[in-house]
Amino acid sequence: MAGNTGKPGQSVSGRVFALLRAFDPAHPRLSLTELAQRAELPLATAHRLVGQLEQQRALERDEDGYYRIGLLLWELGSLARVSSRFREVALPFLQDLYEATRENIHLAVRDGFDALYVEKLSGHRSVPTISRLGTRLPLHSTGVGKALLAHAEPEVIQSYVERNLVRHTRYTITERGRLLRELRTTVTRGYALTNEEMTLGSCSVAVPIPAEAGEPAGAIGVVVHSARADLPKLVPDLRAAADGIARRLREDTDGPAPGAVHDFPRRPGR
Repeated sequence: MAGNTGKPGQSVSGRVFALLRAFDPAHPRLSLTELAQRAELPLATAHRLVGQLEQQRALERDEDGYYRIGLLLWELGSLARVSSRFREVALPFLQDLYEATRENIHLAVRDGFDALYVEKLSGHRSVPTISRLGTRLPLHSTGVGKALLAHAEPEVIQSYVERNLVRHTRYTITERGRLLRELRTTVTRGYALTNEEMTLGSCSVAVPIPAEAGEPAGAIGVVVHSARADLPKLVPDLRAAADGIARRLREDTDGPAPGAVHDFPRRPGR
């Protein structure tokens, strides 16, 4: 009977998480049919589980009958260490960067083959970007992503460059040899650069947040409009902020906040 309620052998919790993972920044609002299709579940199974999730406030339904992530998940997610202590430590430094630049300021960690954005500051002057709090974007085409990938373990880098890398613009680096050279240059100079590789009209500079051992705790970056870019000029302030965050994390009596998640991705197609 398992095949009638989802993938063969899939547990109830697996089906629930399949429904929750159907939502992403591009699909924040889904109908029941869309939820069932994206979760690869029969409509009847999706209807039953979605009803239970709605009762528990994990999902909420709007006046048009579409579903969104509910307040319960937001409340629980705010307890995650990367969402609480790490952001709490980093936020004053990010605010200083924003006050100095009035540009987009990003804080990200590596989760598998993605840069997971855990904080973003921007204003009216900032160039529009596709990044949002909780967004996952590729490592090879974003500033914070390059900074994280360049300092990842060699086996992670090797596995990443052997994938079919998505070209987001005509400037995205997708050639294996060229990307490897770019990552080595990033390590040598101490900061990562992108030039319209994720979005036309914007470029970025980013630095890793040093950790006492292993990969960086995260990365911080600035995204600016290509027409007004002077990226190397921003590096000293970025480095000072990254070092300040790292110092505060070392002083944390609870130990260093977990930044990068070193597991290889478990999501299909990642």
